[in-house]
Amino acid sequence: MLNLSPFFVVGIVNTTPDSFYDGGKYINEDTAFEHGKQLLLDGANCLDIGGESSRPFSEHVSVEEEERRVLGLIKRFRENFPESILSIDTYKAIVAKKSLEIGADIINDISAFSFDKNMLEVLLEHEPGYVLMHNTGRAENKSNNWLHNDIIEDLKSFFEKKILELTKLGFPEENIVLDPGIGFGKNLADNLTILKRIDELKIFSRPLYMGLSNKSLWSDLLAVEKEQRLLPTVVSTVLLASNNIQIHRVHQVKEIQEALKILSNIKG
Repeated sequence: MLNLSPFFVVGIVNTTPDSFYDGGKYINEDTAFEHGKQLLLDGANCLDIGGESSRPFSEHVSVEEEERRVLGLIKRFRENFPESILSIDTYKAIVAKKSLEIGADIINDISAFSFDKNMLEVLLEHEPGYVLMHNTGRAENKSNNWLHNDIIEDLKSFFEKKILELTKLGFPEENIVLDPGIGFGKNLADNLTILKRIDELKIFSRPLYMGLSNKSLWSDLLAVEKEQRLLPTVVSTVLLASNNIQIHRVHQVKEIQEALKILSNIKG
């Protein structure tokens, strides 16, 4: 069990050329390592390492290419920062398995074990931490116009079904955290509804994992450029944290940790 108190900040290390915010910045292992090292120095409680972009209409990456991008990096972090907590951002079972075997602690799976039928086998064998995320389909098919009645009710039904499926097979429920999937096949109204009604997802008594860092919903809401999304990311993170949402996956760890320190000191 991870110590999530009072907050748990996950630093993003994308080794991809096409991620929506920082694609291409850290495709070299050395630059990716230095970036992750700085995130740890800035106060990241965990690094989430990904080798395939999940932005809408992004291209698939082969297993071999994804392994090339992430496995050496995970091994390097484990060797140089043995006490660090490492997460692998993948929906591919073989990438997840190899990552766990060389030192990853957590699987962050955008597909909720639906894209690769072998992911369940990996989860049951290794029993890692697992980020169970709500998603509406593969990136190339993703639309913000999927039909639904109430986004919160859909999320509750989805999580209930997936948690039951995992625990029936023997996966420890305490290893699961829930990610509502901000921006994944959801329009601005959906995303804002999730943030407004986030309390309703606490019924599962599982920690909530928020990934809203620099996402396009802030440009949709505020008509700002990609480079101007830090302020809304900080503000929304503090608002959620003040409501006892503990886990925050972010690009800029330093700024988020400073904001959370202010919140902690004000709230006492």
